[in-house]
Amino acid sequence: MSNGSAFVKDLHFAGTAIWQVLLASVVLGAGLPVIFALGVRSLAWGSAREAGDGAPARPGNPLGKVLAVVLFAVVLYILAIGIYYIIVGGHGKELDFNGIWPSQVAKK
Repeated sequence: MSNGSAFVKDLHFAGTAIWQVLLASVVLGAGLPVIFALGVRSLAWGSAREAGDGAPARPGNPLGKVLAVVLFAVVLYILAIGIYYIIVGGHGKELDFNGIWPSQVAKK
């Protein structure tokens, strides 16, 4: 194998790693706060609102509360997976995603 071919191979691996890090940072750095913000907005949509002129409060939409619970559950799940990933990595293992909850396997 020539020296130039090894350089191209290394460059490809570096480029792949950069895209993986970029994707993870966009999803977790911007996506998770957006999901949380949508949960807060849904919770506000689901709560009763008072009219400013002394009229009785309008009832909130129950779908807003259900949607808020689902969105908050997604945020908590992602946070739990992140903490679990850190803990498993500290014990010399890695995660295997074969279902909803990942399992620990020995590093390859």
